[in-house]
Amino acid sequence: MSPVPRPVTDLIEPIYMLEGAGVRLRRSMATRRLDYLDPFLLFDHFGSDDPEDYLAGFPMHPHRGIETVTYMLAGRVHHADSLGNSGDITAGDVQWMTSGRGIMHEEMPQSVNGKMEGFQLWVNLPARLKMTRPRYQEVLAARIPIIEREGGAHIRLIAGQVGETRGPVTEIAADPSYLDVTIASGGRFDHPIPHGHTVFAYVFEGQGSFAGQDISATHLVIFGDGDMLQVTAGSRGVRFLLVSGLPLGEPIARYGPFVMNTRQEIEQALQDLREGTFVQP
Repeated sequence: MSPVPRPVTDLIEPIYMLEGAGVRLRRSMATRRLDYLDPFLLFDHFGSDDPEDYLAGFPMHPHRGIETVTYMLAGRVHHADSLGNSGDITAGDVQWMTSGRGIMHEEMPQSVNGKMEGFQLWVNLPARLKMTRPRYQEVLAARIPIIEREGGAHIRLIAGQVGETRGPVTEIAADPSYLDVTIASGGRFDHPIPHGHTVFAYVFEGQGSFAGQDISATHLVIFGDGDMLQVTAGSRGVRFLLVSGLPLGEPIARYGPFVMNTRQEIEQALQDLREGTFVQP
C-alpha cells in the first residue's frame, strides 16, 4: 500500500511580541490564532540585528509540567538555574530541559559577531511525569548527526530518526522528531512520519512546495494526518524545522510557565512558589 502524503491544513504567520524582560520575538504557537498542537505548547523564533531587542533576556523565572527546547542558529544564550547548573548554548547547540515538578532558571541572549538567533519550543509532559525530577539534555553542535540525502536535502537530526540514524536527544515522552532541513534549489525531501503523530514545519529561509502548496519564510505549516511528508525547494532553496510528536490527549491547564492537567494543580504551583517550596532538592 502506497504511503499517504500529509496535506497542509493550516498556515500560521508569526506575530511579534515582547517576552521576558523585553525580548522582541516572533511567536507562532501559544497565541489567539493557535493555542497549541498537542503535545506542543509554544513555538518562538528569536533573534535580531539590534541588541536592544534581546539583551534584557529572560531573568530567573519558574517552570513546571513541561519541557523546553532551545536551539541556537547564531550567538549564544547564557543559562543558570536553581539546581546550580549554568553554561552557554552556542550556535548549533540544543538544550532540552525537563522542568518536571519545578525549576527556576534564566536565559540571557548574547550576540557573537553581531548575530543572535534561535528557537524555543515547549513540549507537554504526560500527567504521570508532570512532577518528575528536573533534568537537562545539552547537546553540542558536534554531536548532532548531519545527513546528506540524494535530491539535495541537508538534515541536522536533533531528535527522532532518519533512515538508520537516530538523533542524540532521547527518552522524551512525546517520542518527538526535531529536524533542521535545508534543501537546495529544485531539490526534494520525502520523510516518513508515523500515522497519528502531530506534525508542523517552521519555514525560516527561502521558499518551497509543501504537499503541493507554495510557502515562503516566515511561516509555521500545520499538516493533516498521513504517513509521508513531501517538500520540494523553490528557486532560492528552503530551510525549515520539522517537528513531530505523539499527542498526549490529556486535559491542559496552563498559566504562564506552568502547564498541568487541572486548575487545582496550577493553584498548587502558585502556592508552592509563594511559600518557597516550589524547588525541591
